[in-house]
Amino acid sequence: MSINKPNGNNMQYDEIIAKSRNGMMVLLLNTLLILVSIVIFIRGIIILDKGLHVALGTLMTVAGALYGFIVGPIMYIGLKVLKPNEALVLTLFGKYYGTLKGAGFYFVNPFATAVNPAAGTKLSSGTVINEKATAVTGLGMQPNSLPIMISKKLSLKTMTLNNEKQKINDRLGNPVIVGVVVIWRIVNTAKAVFNVDNYLEYLSIQCDAALRNVVRLYPYDISSEDQNEKSLRGSSIEVAEKIKEELQSKVEIAGLEIIEARITHLAYAPEIASAMLQRQQASAIIDARQMIVEGAVGMVEMALAKLSENKVVELDEERKAQMVSNLLVVLCGNRDAQPVINSGSLY
Repeated sequence: MSINKPNGNNMQYDEIIAKSRNGMMVLLLNTLLILVSIVIFIRGIIILDKGLHVALGTLMTVAGALYGFIVGPIMYIGLKVLKPNEALVLTLFGKYYGTLKGAGFYFVNPFATAVNPAAGTKLSSGTVINEKATAVTGLGMQPNSLPIMISKKLSLKTMTLNNEKQKINDRLGNPVIVGVVVIWRIVNTAKAVFNVDNYLEYLSIQCDAALRNVVRLYPYDISSEDQNEKSLRGSSIEVAEKIKEELQSKVEIAGLEIIEARITHLAYAPEIASAMLQRQQASAIIDARQMIVEGAVGMVEMALAKLSENKVVELDEERKAQMVSNLLVVLCGNRDAQPVINSGSLY
């Protein structure tokens, strides 16, 4: 069976299931054989000590010692225990032997060794959280954080990568602080172990790159005139889906599946946060004023129409202009109007 498929200058590995036997049966049989070998070894010593059948005694002694003290203990090395959603990638004398999957007690070739290049990895950036919520932290780790010691077994469970916040320029050139969390799992153990040097570090770096590539395509926010345009703040679901697609295309070679990507933090960088807050406040004030003016104009039009329709009072153009001015002042002012009562003639 061919397990290597060349792709350009790189060798791509397809996952195959390692040959194994029932571990409990091998354990009992090997233990029994070791006990029998020890008995044979002792009997050979006794025969040699009495000087009877020297050749037979020598053969029994050598055979008993060979299996009881060398071969038997070596056989125990081939016993492997796997929990649910765990896997072992095995190599035999430098070649890919196969992957052991599924919960159970197995026996494989004692000389096959497990390989996991991510064992004991500390990421240069980001945090990987496993099912027990322990973390692998990189540079600048918190004093109370506990580094997880990853064994030679590969976890097939769904895991979370919480990368550090990054400062990225959006499409308009404004620096923004963005944080992202990625839900992922291993789907091809051979690719994860052999195609990349360290799949955890590879995932973290590709997550940073994908985040930068996507964020620079969108502005942080949009104006009221461009409601159809997507932004980081207003279209977070679309942006997260774009990050997921970008990241999945990069980690396919490592045998990883990106289940979900979500933006967990989004804000302007501190150096421009104050100016952008003033800009947002000014934009909000302008929008509010525009709404107030539109409403006031409508109310003035309605008032003039009702006065004319009901023939309450006849106003010439000059008085209409003065009335419109007064109503707009009252309706658009920031403070309550102070009424002035005119007790004389209107004119």
